[in-house]
Amino acid sequence: MNTTSTQYDAVIEQCRDVFVKKTRDYGTAWRVLRTISITDQIFIKAKRIRTIQEKRLQKIGDDIASEFRGILNYAVIGLLQLQLTSRDPEDLPADRAEQLYNEQIAHAKQLMQDKNHDYGEAWRDMSQESFTDLILSKLLRIKQIISNDGKTMISEGIDANYFDIINYSAFALILITEGKH
Repeated sequence: MNTTSTQYDAVIEQCRDVFVKKTRDYGTAWRVLRTISITDQIFIKAKRIRTIQEKRLQKIGDDIASEFRGILNYAVIGLLQLQLTSRDPEDLPADRAEQLYNEQIAHAKQLMQDKNHDYGEAWRDMSQESFTDLILSKLLRIKQIISNDGKTMISEGIDANYFDIINYSAFALILITEGKH
């Protein structure tokens, strides 16, 4: 588990670095995005990964790892948008955006550690294709919850699905780093 924690921190640091740099370049322009738009951005990235996996051909420069980093960051943005209200400013200072990012990641990491305890790190034996499919499934769940006006009868909410997407992306990135995918 210590190895997983260290590897998780390393891939998160890569994602955080992209998030922070883009925040400095663009500000928090993502504040105008609604949950469905964030979900669709993740969907586009996951579908691209799946297409590359199926066709075994990539025609533009962004590699699969960069798409998983984008998915992870958009899932954090989704969580931030669920947390922030219309009373919060659209243009957040970069250091505040990073602080909020870190809070969501801390929660995601704790969830990962708890699930790893119970599941025995089963993700280490999973394929990259499975991570992609699970992310796509979570996105379809989010879209259904949105169409149900955010209400569920028995299922977890939108936030739980975003947290799972963060962790599936982190796992895929760890395995890519290990050369397994």
